[in-house]
Amino acid sequence: MIRNVIFDFGQVMVRFDPAYMVAKYIDASADRALVEEVLFDRLYWDALDRDTITDEEVIEAARTRLPEHLHGVIETVYANWIYNLPEIEGMREIVRGLKAKGVHVYLLSNISTYFAAHAHEIPCLSEFEDCVFSAVCGKVKPNADIFAYLCGRNGLNPTECIFVDDNAANIAGAEAFGIQGYLFDGDAKRLKKYLKDLLEE
Repeated sequence: MIRNVIFDFGQVMVRFDPAYMVAKYIDASADRALVEEVLFDRLYWDALDRDTITDEEVIEAARTRLPEHLHGVIETVYANWIYNLPEIEGMREIVRGLKAKGVHVYLLSNISTYFAAHAHEIPCLSEFEDCVFSAVCGKVKPNADIFAYLCGRNGLNPTECIFVDDNAANIAGAEAFGIQGYLFDGDAKRLKKYLKDLLEE
């Protein structure tokens, strides 16, 4: 029986869209494309998720790859990305609906310490009983240890959990640990129906 639903954050609860984030602060299309490519390079963001690079190091590294006239604005883009995460329609309602039925809800995200420090400013995160961030706990999806950490910290039985993520590798990691997975495709209505049917079994 499913008693706990674990949600990913980016592309599940909110839309993580570098083009959107950059366009808020840069007008010229060529400059927008360049900043998006460099500042949001997975080389940096995967390291941020693991807490093996600092925010300052990301900005300095990006500056070495960008023309001087963009050096100032990239700090603005980086400082404000956490405030430019539009919620995916219907997802907060799903979380609230689960809670109303007595289902426990958790959040598990590969994300930086900068985000974690400002998590209290992200409205939808207040809906969750616990939020586990990779850079804070020192573990990353899809490795089993991050699922073990979440379950151990909250006293969860993996067989009573389902994990909702948009990344197939992360779903595979959860399933290998014994947690049922749901690969989210952006369709909140489909997810809502799936969870409703699952909980009624």
